[in-house]
Amino acid sequence: MRLRSLFAGLGLVMLLSACAHVPARETKPSGVRAMTFNIRLDTASDGSNAWSYRQDMVARTIAYFAPDIVGMQEVLLNQKRDLEAGLPGYAFAGVARDDGATEGEFSPLAWKTARWTALESGTFWLSPTPDVPSKGWDAALPRIATWALLQDRRTGERVRVLNTHFDHVGEEARRESAAQIAAWAQRHRAAGEAVIVIGDFNAAPSSAPMQILADRNRSGLADTRSIAQAEPFGPTGTFTGFDIARNAAEPIDHILVSDQFAVLRHATITQQWGGRLPSDHYPVVADLELPMR
Repeated sequence: MRLRSLFAGLGLVMLLSACAHVPARETKPSGVRAMTFNIRLDTASDGSNAWSYRQDMVARTIAYFAPDIVGMQEVLLNQKRDLEAGLPGYAFAGVARDDGATEGEFSPLAWKTARWTALESGTFWLSPTPDVPSKGWDAALPRIATWALLQDRRTGERVRVLNTHFDHVGEEARRESAAQIAAWAQRHRAAGEAVIVIGDFNAAPSSAPMQILADRNRSGLADTRSIAQAEPFGPTGTFTGFDIARNAAEPIDHILVSDQFAVLRHATITQQWGGRLPSDHYPVVADLELPMR
């Protein structure tokens, strides 16, 4: 019995000694879950799908899937305030598109405050005059991109994230918006930053705007659905019009990442309550790994 105890003790000492020589950050990756979610603006014309009937479902969906970073679209001021109250573990950034303050839709970014510190954040307009509220090219409405530079509280790693919503009418506007964001992403990627771009692009992967954005040579980005290590989960289409039986041939909500990230999984989330959907778009989630230096 004493001999067995002696060997067990020696084994424990050897194991602890070996572990003491393994650097704590040697190969451990930093996992990041990103989500994009068009929550549908608050309009009484939606009837039983109006915001007052859905706001709890939207907040609970986000809380359950617990993204580290989430970009939302079609968010009016009252909706932003509702979500800030319903998601107390998240901080929000972004201004409204009509006046650069509170009027019109936001495309806000939100992140877990326990995980991230925001070093910088801002909003620019998708137009030839990005620094002022403006409508670009043949767009029907002003369109914006909200960004933040986030630092991981645990590891010190930095990630630059952008959330946007492309115009639903203007083809030229979508192409030019894609080129504008591709240049933004490439500039930061070239500076050595890890970049995530998320949003409702009103464009399928086969379209010209997405071909511009998902071009490693031009933007430094790739679409997470196309490079995920696991087979993409869920339906192909992301816009439903509140019809759970609808499955469009191609998605219009996307997550793109720079090559610092490994993409583990990509999913279209079809959460529903007795056939009722939280929004007229499905949220999209990507699980990423950013290898620690």
